[in-house]
Amino acid sequence: MKRRDFIAAVGVASIGWPSGGSAQQPDRVRRIGALLTVVDSQLSDAFIRELEKFGWIEGRNIHIEWRFHAGDPDRMRAYAAELVGLSPDVILATSPIEAKVLRQETSVFPIVFAAGVDPVSQGVVDSLAHPGGNITGCSTFEFSLGGKWVQSLREIAPNVRRIGIVFNPQTAPYIESIVHSIEAAAAPARVTISAIPVLDVAELERAVASWAQEPDGAVIFAPDVSLSAKVKAAIVLVARYRLPAVYAVPAYAKFGGLLAYGPDFLDNYRRAARLIDRILKGARPSDLPIEQPTRFVLAINLKTAKQLGLDVVPSLLAQADEVIE
Repeated sequence: MKRRDFIAAVGVASIGWPSGGSAQQPDRVRRIGALLTVVDSQLSDAFIRELEKFGWIEGRNIHIEWRFHAGDPDRMRAYAAELVGLSPDVILATSPIEAKVLRQETSVFPIVFAAGVDPVSQGVVDSLAHPGGNITGCSTFEFSLGGKWVQSLREIAPNVRRIGIVFNPQTAPYIESIVHSIEAAAAPARVTISAIPVLDVAELERAVASWAQEPDGAVIFAPDVSLSAKVKAAIVLVARYRLPAVYAVPAYAKFGGLLAYGPDFLDNYRRAARLIDRILKGARPSDLPIEQPTRFVLAINLKTAKQLGLDVVPSLLAQADEVIE
């Protein structure tokens, strides 16, 4: 089976999970749709286990329809229409990107996104305190993150004088605010910042190759849902050109990323489950404020640092929540 056929097959699969706990409303099985970017068993499991704490048990009083679009816009739209056609009680989305596509299909069924960067500027909600409409969810970004990314890069690679910010303009409309936060952190160290928009892996390769032609460069991969479908290719590219890089998703360090600092995404999916529990019990998304990130994780890959010839100073190592050797 070809890889894309496998992904499509997984995308329409319904995953069953172990049962346990007490039933919430045994007289009716609630249907939850899930439109996610990639298959990630850790995130899905965190979501399911949190629902179980509130008595929502797969196969007993809830049924979850999982769809994974792997960054394909056409597949995302098709799955959004398919899920809405199933008349779900609520839909889980990876980010505001999926939420916007789902909203084109329905203004009635509640939608909860698990990982959103500035959903107000994306036009997904009216405000963080009062989302309005049928969408709410969990934020994953605060502007102090820009300072931490720059600081971490400078600690592990003190000679860095140029930082490129990689993003997809189609899925990161909020990038201007992120660039400003990074520029503010980089200015005192006289580090120049450049935006590097890329749409696909081919553009990413050309951009990284071009950026690496000048010395003392590094890259920041901005929080961007489209990166999750090509992060391994990105990690291979920056390693080939020996560029220090920091990522906004802590899990990417496990794939070989040098540094990663961002919110605890497992916690985000747990909080998304809690929002869905409240909706299933009668709450309206418009009345549920956007959840703000509360826990951040710094992950360092020592093997990658060694391959790049970089020393991880004790002060940076002491800050790390996860160290991959």
